[in-house]
Amino acid sequence: MARAAASPYRRRTLVPVIRPAPASGPAPGSLAALARELSALPPSCGPVRLVAVDGHAGAGKTTFAARLAEALGGAPVLHLDDLATHTEPFAWTGRLREQVTGPLSRGETAHYAPYDWNRRRFGPSRPLRPAPVVLLEGVGAGRRALRPLLARLLWMDLPRARSWARGRHRDGPGLGGFWDGWEEAERAHFTDDPSRPHADLLVRQCPQGYQFTPGPGGTR
Repeated sequence: MARAAASPYRRRTLVPVIRPAPASGPAPGSLAALARELSALPPSCGPVRLVAVDGHAGAGKTTFAARLAEALGGAPVLHLDDLATHTEPFAWTGRLREQVTGPLSRGETAHYAPYDWNRRRFGPSRPLRPAPVVLLEGVGAGRRALRPLLARLLWMDLPRARSWARGRHRDGPGLGGFWDGWEEAERAHFTDDPSRPHADLLVRQCPQGYQFTPGPGGTR
């Protein structure tokens, strides 16, 4: 998963165009309708509606978040692998609170230092404005420490084995060792702090785009 200027467990991909469903097939969900629903929610973190996009590594979170951000008129997206590190893939809650959710809760522009996965150190600070909707994308975005700050928790509903297989195929055999360690860390995280049971909406990719169904956590 490692590559130049990118996290070792997420490749930024081109986003597929959503086409109308054939009459005999399932109708895809409307990203525009979802965007309107999210924009109408009460703020959850200061003036911001913080929306988490969670799921297993390789489930398509980054692509979906990019499409949703576009439907929201260019909403900011914070990728959690910018806060994770090689040695602390899930111990980023403190950094997120200090650098991002704290300032946003006060209506201030947040500034966070993205981790450079090649140089193994944090880079220059980047701003994150308190937009009406901010997307928080990454494995563990729906963790218990963040749920009180979320307006909605969306879960990419692709099974773990299929997600990991997609990720391994995407990244190639050269990163097999990293994936071995990542799978162990992700399995431990979701065993202790599962997100899916609390999801407001399940997102499934289909040939025509995305399908949305109510999540086990219900709507807040």
